[in-house]
Order: sequence, then structure tokens, then C-alpha cells
Amino acid sequence: MASAGPMIPSSPAEGAALRDSLSVHGSTEKLNPSAVNRILMEFLMYFGRAFIVFYPVYLTGYMGLSISWVLLCMVMVTWWKKNRQWKDSRIGTAIDFVDNEKQVVNKELQSALQMASWVHFPDVEKVNWLNKVLEQAWPFFGMYMEKLLKENIQPAVRLSSTALKVFTFTKIHFGHIPLRITGMKAYTDEVDQREVVLDMDICYDGDVDIDVDVNPPITAGVKGLKLKGMMRVILEPLIGQAPLVGGVTFFFIQRPTLEINWTGMTNLLDSPAFSSLSEGTIMDIISSLMVLPNRMCIPLVEQVKVDQMRFPLPRGVVRVHLLGARDLVAKDTYMMGLVKGKSDPYATVRVGNIHFKSKTVKENLHPTWNEVHEFVVHEAPGQELEVDLFDEDTDKDDFIGKYHLDLGEVKREKEMDQWFPLEGVPNGEVHLKLQWFSLQTDPNLETESADGFACAMLAVYLDNASNLPKDHKEIAEHKKRGKHSSEARLTKRNAGPNSYVEFSVDKDVQKSKVVFASKDPVWEEGFTFFVHSVKTQQLSLQIKAHEKKSELGVLNIPLSRLINTSNMTLDQRFQLERSGANSQIKLKATLRILSLEKPTPKVILNPPPHVRQQGPQTNPGVNASESTAPFPASSSQASPPSQPADFQNGSNVNYLNRRRGSFVASETHKSPSSTTNMRRYDSHSLLSENSISSSRFDLSDGASYPEAIRKHQGSFGEISVSVRYATLRKKLIILVNSCRNLFPCSENGTDSYVRLYLLPDQTWRHRKKTHVMKRTINPVFNDKFEFDVSLEEAKTRKLDVSVKNNKMLFSRERKDIGMVLIDLEQMNLVNGDTQWYELTLPGLKKTS
Repeated sequence: MASAGPMIPSSPAEGAALRDSLSVHGSTEKLNPSAVNRILMEFLMYFGRAFIVFYPVYLTGYMGLSISWVLLCMVMVTWWKKNRQWKDSRIGTAIDFVDNEKQVVNKELQSALQMASWVHFPDVEKVNWLNKVLEQAWPFFGMYMEKLLKENIQPAVRLSSTALKVFTFTKIHFGHIPLRITGMKAYTDEVDQREVVLDMDICYDGDVDIDVDVNPPITAGVKGLKLKGMMRVILEPLIGQAPLVGGVTFFFIQRPTLEINWTGMTNLLDSPAFSSLSEGTIMDIISSLMVLPNRMCIPLVEQVKVDQMRFPLPRGVVRVHLLGARDLVAKDTYMMGLVKGKSDPYATVRVGNIHFKSKTVKENLHPTWNEVHEFVVHEAPGQELEVDLFDEDTDKDDFIGKYHLDLGEVKREKEMDQWFPLEGVPNGEVHLKLQWFSLQTDPNLETESADGFACAMLAVYLDNASNLPKDHKEIAEHKKRGKHSSEARLTKRNAGPNSYVEFSVDKDVQKSKVVFASKDPVWEEGFTFFVHSVKTQQLSLQIKAHEKKSELGVLNIPLSRLINTSNMTLDQRFQLERSGANSQIKLKATLRILSLEKPTPKVILNPPPHVRQQGPQTNPGVNASESTAPFPASSSQASPPSQPADFQNGSNVNYLNRRRGSFVASETHKSPSSTTNMRRYDSHSLLSENSISSSRFDLSDGASYPEAIRKHQGSFGEISVSVRYATLRKKLIILVNSCRNLFPCSENGTDSYVRLYLLPDQTWRHRKKTHVMKRTINPVFNDKFEFDVSLEEAKTRKLDVSVKNNKMLFSRERKDIGMVLIDLEQMNLVNGDTQWYELTLPGLKKTS
């Protein structure tokens, strides 16, 4: 039953507890001085804006003037603002061009002239000699392709459908324009010593002329073909006898681009409605032959195993955590585009031919997905993770950004968790967490994940089958008559079945290509599956007829069987069940355990000077583990309480004590510094006691931190800062990009801004401030500041950065949310550097 009046505490202790519970669990804020000041300031600002807007209107009516004067003033103010923005944009563009002249010119040349890759990348070579070889050999390549199309492709097309029984190539001519290689890159350091890896940028814009008779009088043909992509050529293994190379493998890492000019009845495919469909179908055929994980292999010696060349074990597995995005472009508009709305974003994640689509978050420019996808990586470096973001609409989805990342970088870093900027749009970032898993053969590493993630990977190489029955009728006849193999061979041979193989591991189902009219089909294809439980899951295989989908044979292999085999591999012929008496299938199944690779810890080669000085001044009462900690200890830990700290750290501590204020100085001997609680140490950032300098010249200097900050035990957030020196203008340029995961000062977020000092300049005149971002813990500032210093002088300076709470303007408590001190001497100022720095409050003293 609810009480009629407020509850009155019976004692001061109960009153304090009640106030604490209301401030923590209730919806109202605790009415402390800072909250009152904030409410008063918001009210005064609201009243001032209302007065500025409405007073001229009142004055116009009071003086009896026409409303046209008000409209005229509004038009003039609007025109002035637009003109000012236009001028600022021109000046800013000119300044950016001067600062980044080389990058801008290279970008414009690349987009306008479409130069070859060797122009932009120094490690990509121009191979004119190879293009001359291709030009000389092109007629013979045309002869080889004519033979291949007529002897191999034409019979396969005739067998694929009864309507194509008379399909015939009437003209095959690959023209006089050869294939060109616009750049080649050779890998030597990142690959095995017994192989050579070449990446070739291929461009073909040829005058090919091919005509076919589909079914008279229906004719078709191709006159002109454009193909562009990057092909990887692997020469392996290198051997000690002629021809020095055991075989050649070539494939496209990613799907190439294709444009076809159709002739004859296929002219219909040139229309917009069918061109993408036809070219997409052909690209699917090319992908099934030459896009990873599919490869074209040419063995040069007999000792080389074709299955190892055609389907080697993958390099590893990457687990992609698609967490979210922020500051996306708003594509939805209202009132004929006058009012901007939001977007309904979703993301597609692709590696090679495998792709996933995320859920759609309605009307949100800062979506959160929290989805996890796993991909098998066959080539790293080489393969890319492609993340594309779209705004879902009823007609056509709008593009709102993309990001591509070479998986070789993930393999090198082992784990990446950061915000990546979106390309192709003015703003936006996507948050990804990437983990690299290596493939191991130790069964003791196998641990089933409670989150449903894969614990192992199964690779299957499907080679061939033998003595397949044509259909179920033939299987039943063999069982009924009980024919032996010798008797069966005397029977009149019938045409073989059109068969394919369907693999499945639980719900993951994959199919092979169809081999037509063969009792001994050869597939030579590879498949990969993710395994969640080695003990309970099994590999199921079904050979089916293409037309009737009827079973021609079945095989089940428990995955636990692979654990006890040599190298976790089965490579043999298996007898098929529910099939012919001698029906067999040859395949190779390999199991590998996924092992999460941990990133190597960063080694600090040159620690800050004050860290080295504190080494020999360790208190004998402190154990060795504390004295050798990687973080600097406070003055109270490094000296006996009876000795002043100024004599221990010299001028550094005097400098700090002048900046901390009386409260921090008086608290130095009461409790250890909070610097020992820092989560990481960045060599580009001196996260030490010197960061306390960020509290100088504030109205709250000498005051304590708010109670919520004093009780906070976790991280205070991170800040992204870009530092670069413009040599032409002789200016140091600081770009405050954004912050993330700031300490929330209220339930609505934080009204934050960033304050900068270029030490040792500490006056009001040298202070730089960003604009205020309200009600967010992930503010994006993108504010640029310039300092007039020489390059030599800039290398001797330190940048003092502090993130502050704007709502505590007239409060007696400290406004700092987090601080960091950046040593410019450790940075490459000419090329520029962008880093995320962890915010700390090293001078914060925790009270019991």
C-alpha cells in the first residue's frame, strides 16, 4: 500500500542511506551544487536564445513596421551564413591541399588517368618483357583455346541438356589484342622457401569473336570481351632437378570484373535487365574454376600430388565480430528531401565467395549488431575482408559505406578490436573485432565453445568415384540377381549417370559440380566445414542423380574417427552404402583444431626518463615484483614517508605539485597512486604522473574529483589524436578525431570537450579547445589546431591532452574525465601519426 506522504528517516544514518539509494537507483539526480549550476545554466541559455529570437519580432510589431522587415533580416542572415560557410570551405580546402599536396595529386591522377598499379605502388613491377612474350604467343594461345572449347566444352554443353544436343562452335577467334599484365608483385619474405608467389594485375580488352549454333536457326556469339582482376600464380614446390618447379597453380583471389558484348540472339542479354544476370552467371562459372578456394593446377613432374596443389590446407580461420557502427550517413528523407531522417542500416561481410548479411536496425545512425561470423582463409596476405553497409529501402538499398582489410594484417596482428573508417562516404565508422585462429593437430587443444563457435575445421578433397549405378532400378536388379563383378562386366554397358555429391555436417550442406554421363566421375573439388563438436558430429555424403535427385550411394564418417588417425587425416577409397556392389568413392578428409593466436606483447625499447630514474630508488620494504612493475610508481611508494617527495623525483615532482593543487599534494602520503591500475602502456604516450598537468589553470584547480569518478574502477575511455607537421607552412597540426567509451557523467551521457596545451606553454593564450559534444560517450570532434613551431622544436615538445566535462562549469569539483601526455619526440611528425590513447587520471586518490 502506497503511503500518502514522504517517508521521514528516523536517524541521520538512514537519511544518508536514503539519499544514496535515490541517487543510485532513482530516476532523479542528486541535487548537489554541480547539478544546480547545470540546471541554472541550461535555463539561462534557453531564456537568452528565446529573448534573442522573439525580441526583434516584438519590436517590429511595437513600432508598427511590416513583417517584411523581419523576413528580410532572416534572408540576409541566412545569406551571410551560407556565404561564410562557402568561404571557410574554400580556405580550408586550399589549406588542406597545401598540407597534403602529394597525396591529393596522387589521388587525382589515380582516379582520372587510371594508371597501372606499378605507378602507385613501389613494390609492384612493370613487366614489359612479359607483355612482349604474351604478344608473341597470343596466336598459339588462340589455337589452344579453340581446341579446348571444341573438344572439352562443346561435349559437356551437349550433355547438360536435351535442348543443346546440337550445340556447336562455328567460329573461334581470340583476336589480335593480347592479354596485358599491368603490374606484378613477388612475395619472398611472407611465404615458404620452397615456393614462389606472384600477384599479377590482369587487364584484357580484346577483340574476341566467337559464334555458336545453339539449335538452328538460333545462333549466338560474343564479339568483344573485357576482363580485369588480380591473378595469383604459385610456383611450387621448388625442386633440385629440371624443370626446377614441380607445378604451377593459378587462381583469382577475388572475383574479377567482366563485360561481354553479345551478338546474334544473345543481343537481348546486352539490355540492362539481362546484362547483370548473364555476366553474373558466367562469373559464377569462372569462380567455380579459378576463384578461391578453387584453383587451376598444372603439374610439371609426376611426383607432385595434384590434390595437394589443387586444394592445400587453408592458412587459418578468422573470426569476425561485427559489433556496430556510428555516425552513418542519413539516407532517408521526408517532405521531398527538405527534412533529413535517419537510415535503416545493415551490413554484408564477405571473404571470397562466402558472405553473410546482418540484421537490419531500423532508424538508427549508430546501430549495434553484435554478430559473429567465421571464415576460412586460404591466402593471407591476399584475401580481403569486405564489409559493405547499406540502408534498407523498399525499392533499392542505398550504399552508406564500405571497408576492405587484407587478412594478412589480421594474421600478423593476431587480434584487432577497433573502429575502422568507412570509404566512399563523408563520414561513418564500423566497429570490428577480428581474431586469428591457427590450424593445429594436437587433439588436446580441442575445447567446445559455450557460445556456439567452431572448435575445429574439416577440409574434404573429393577426388573421384567408380562403378556408380545409373539409377535405383539398377541397384535393385543387382541385389535381386546377386550378380558378381565379373558377371556384371559381361552385361551390356549403359550410359553412366549425371551425378553430383552432396556433403553435410549437421545443417551445413555443400554440393559438388555435376559430372555428366559417367559411371566413374572425376570431380577434384575441395570443401571446408566448421565443426562445433568433434565427438558427436559426422560427415554425411550422398551421391545423387542430377535429374531425379535420387540417391546413388551414401557414406557416413564420424569425425571422432579422425582424432585417432595419423595427422588427423583419412585418405583412401570408401565403400558406398545403398549402392552397387563395387561402388566406391575416393576422398581425403583432414581435421584441424582451431587455436586462438594471442598477440605478442609490445616491448618498450626506450622507456621514459623518469621510469629509469625510479628503478634504483625502490623502497626496501617493497617486494621485487612491485619494484620491477612496468608502470612508474608514485612518489609515496618510492620514498620513505619521512623524506619529502621533492628530493626523490627532483624537478619533476615540483612541477607536478604546482599543478595538482593543495588537495592532491596533501593526499600524496595517504594512499598509493592509481597509476598502477592502468590497463596498458603505449610507447607513444607517457601515461605517467606528468599527466596531472592537465588540471592547471582550471577554476576547479585544487578541488577533488566528483564522487562518481572517485569510485570508478574501470577505464575512463580512449581518445584518437592525429599529429602531423606541415613542412611548407612550418606548422604543427593537431587533429582531435574522436573519443570512445568515455566515463558517463550522467544517465544521458557526457557533455565533453578536449583541451590541449603544447608544453611548456601553459598560459590561457596557448590553450586550445574543441567544441562541446553533448549527451554522448562516443563524441566525434574532428577539430584541427595549429601551433607555430619549427620541426626541430616540435620534436622536443609534449602535447598535454585532457577530456573535460562541460556541465561542471561553475562547480568546485574537477572537470577532468581523462588525460594523456603525448611525447612528440617518439613520433614521425613529417609522415604523420594517428593513435588511440587510453585516458587516465593518475592523480586520482582512492579513498576507503
